[in-house]
Formats: sequence, C-alpha cells, structure tokens
Amino acid sequence: MTELTDPELRRAAGEGTDAFLTLIADACRQALGGPLCADNMECLNADQHTLLGYLTLRDEVMEGGFCQLIQNGLGPYVLHNPLARSLKQWGVEGLSQLLYDARRIFDAHRADLERPRTDEEFMAMYEQYEAFDPLEEEFIECEEEWTDTVAHYVDEHLDRFVNVRKEE
Repeated sequence: MTELTDPELRRAAGEGTDAFLTLIADACRQALGGPLCADNMECLNADQHTLLGYLTLRDEVMEGGFCQLIQNGLGPYVLHNPLARSLKQWGVEGLSQLLYDARRIFDAHRADLERPRTDEEFMAMYEQYEAFDPLEEEFIECEEEWTDTVAHYVDEHLDRFVNVRKEE
C-alpha cells in the first residue's frame, strides 16, 4: 500500500473533495506499477477498487455518458464488478440502483455497445441508446453529493486506502 504523509493529505483536503480523492486514487494507481490490468488487479483491495471504479465512472459519465464509458472498454470494470454493492455499503445508495439499471441496458445490448465504431457511428449511439439519458441526468444531478459521500467514506477509512506517515 502506498504511503502518504499527513501534511499531503491535509493539503489535498484543504483544496477540496476532488483534490483529496485524486491524491488517494493516484496513490492507489501507483501501487499498481502501471495501468490497471488483469495482472495487477490483486495489488488493490476491494475499497481501493471501489474508489477507482467510482472515479472512472464519474469521469466517463460526466464527459461523455455511458456510451463513452462502454466504448472506452470500461463497461465490464464498472458494471460487472461489485461496484454497485460496494457503493451501497459506503452509503451511496441512489448510485447503486442507477448502476444496476445501467447494467441491465448494457447486458441487453452488450455486443452492439462494445463493437468498434467510427466517430460518426459513436455519435449516433447517443440517439440509439437514449435509455441511458435519464441515468446520466440523475448522475449529473447527484454527482456532487455522491462524490462528497465517497470522500467522507475514504476519509473515515483512510487506512484501507493508504498508509499515513506522520511527519515530525
């Protein structure tokens, strides 16, 4: 597990929720020794995977929705892992249900959603898969609250994410 100092954590927390979560997530990624893949997944515990899964979900949905998340090859990592269940345990219950709803759409159309596309075909996905629209709208509406809940959980369980070294 990566080590961070108390001053690093305090500085990031003082900069806001996003800076705090980014610092912790970067420390988790550092523990992987490279991009997340099948060979290094066991380097992270369930809480670390949940944090990275949430931030991946958030970044992808906020930028381009579920179609982008899936086209970028992240559908299985976000929708076929215990992310929804873990987030519910963290207190992010509304997001948990949203992920179960997104998974149903993903599973029903997976082959088509994951097939390679031209830029034009990718843009057409947004009309073809309007079933994601209400989920994306809810995500955007609740993102700040959900991110705050995630940050609170991480802060309350910091030892599950990083080792904290006290500076003297």
